[in-house]
Amino acid sequence: MQRTEPNAVATAAPGRWLVLAIVSSALLLIVVDMTVLYTALPRLTHELNVTASAKLWIVNIYALVVSGLLLGMGTLGDRLGHKRLFMAGLAVFGAASLAAAYSPGAPALIAARALLAVGAAMMMPATLSILRLTFADERERAIAIGVWASVASGGAAVGPVVGGVLLEHFWWGSVFLINVPIVLLALPLAWRHIPASRPDASRPWDLPGSLQVMAGLILCAYALKELGKPAPSWTHAGLACAAGASLLAVFVRRQRARPYPLIDFAIFRNRAFSSAVAAALFAAAALLGMELVFSQRLQLVMGKSSLEAALFILPLSLAAFVSGPLAGWLLGRVDSARMLFLSLLVSGIGMAGYLLSYDASIAPQMASLCILGAGIGATMTAASSTIMQSATPERAGMAASIEEVSYELGGALGVTLMGSILSGVYARSLAVPDGLSGAAARDSLDQALIVAEGVPADLGETLVRLARTAFDTGYAAVLATATALLLATAAFVLFNRRRMKA
Repeated sequence: MQRTEPNAVATAAPGRWLVLAIVSSALLLIVVDMTVLYTALPRLTHELNVTASAKLWIVNIYALVVSGLLLGMGTLGDRLGHKRLFMAGLAVFGAASLAAAYSPGAPALIAARALLAVGAAMMMPATLSILRLTFADERERAIAIGVWASVASGGAAVGPVVGGVLLEHFWWGSVFLINVPIVLLALPLAWRHIPASRPDASRPWDLPGSLQVMAGLILCAYALKELGKPAPSWTHAGLACAAGASLLAVFVRRQRARPYPLIDFAIFRNRAFSSAVAAALFAAAALLGMELVFSQRLQLVMGKSSLEAALFILPLSLAAFVSGPLAGWLLGRVDSARMLFLSLLVSGIGMAGYLLSYDASIAPQMASLCILGAGIGATMTAASSTIMQSATPERAGMAASIEEVSYELGGALGVTLMGSILSGVYARSLAVPDGLSGAAARDSLDQALIVAEGVPADLGETLVRLARTAFDTGYAAVLATATALLLATAAFVLFNRRRMKA
């Protein structure tokens, strides 16, 4: 949550650049952990014998818990002091990383990922507040915040690469274990060098509100995942959806009645603001949902190693990393709503191009991925800028927290939606050879490959071929959905832009 601490006295301490390094390293851990599992999933699934539904929970519980807790953690930091909350979050993150690395099964890993998210939510709002407190000179502060923004945008992009490099030499738990020495180094440095702020208890911490929105999101995600199973329970899905929607409705009603709400929903009446939030939410959903199934296809269908898969994805990430600052430079010359529309349109064209070329030669694939990455990077920059510019000064902190939640929630939505579509289409498309039980094979391509290892070679080869064909059918459905999502959001932004000018 980007807010200035009125009770804190800024200091140009000699160790201020070390503080930037400490904060940046913690932020890097937070954002890398969103995507580092993408390249690890096939091996993790094989070694822990994880179902398709559990695999989605392992990835998604992190973003869901962060989304729910993030709104209230800025206020908690005000009350306790941002240094204290940052260090506590760092300790939680380190302990959870150790637990995740040595998880004996899927339930333990899901629980450890949820605890990781608690630590991340404690740290994330404090990072900018600490930088604002540490850097007194405005030019130095601008440089520090620029470094913060680069780490925030680039960390998720390098997550699959980090995972690929580690898995080339170590077991799947190394993607979590690498966090521990960084935390052990950062904790004493943070205690010694990060300046403390005076606690401010003037605003209440709304823990019930945070828990309501988090539980509502998890229940809705459960309902969607249930529908993606080979044999879904409509009763369970319906009850979970109803309960989740009810909790979210109670959250909205409660926030409207509070004098200090986590979200003032009146802010969404601003069409520029609502367009930017929608762009951030659905662009993140399309990208992270697509990347999740993309990394699995590269390994399970195309037979690439973890590192090769990570490097194959890299052009998309690099294009996004380059186009973000370029879009920021152009925003002073181009209307922000037009920039949002054009960026989303380019993203949709790139996704559609990849849908048509994912089985073609390398050149059209790389071209489409670069176009997609460039569009997404520009969309994220334009959305962030528009969100902050559309909010009044007294709502700047709230707008910043909504911005952060939009990206986290968009990623969770994308993983849930695209993962469920992939699972559902795969299960319904797979023709299991005679003589094999279809229940395990229809759960996921990972499970089909495990089944194939335990049957005669000719039967196993047939199952693998059919399973990979069914996976590609689901993959095409995911790409088509992501394309439609991006183009529909572009149309929504264009509609709002015309209404603003009317």
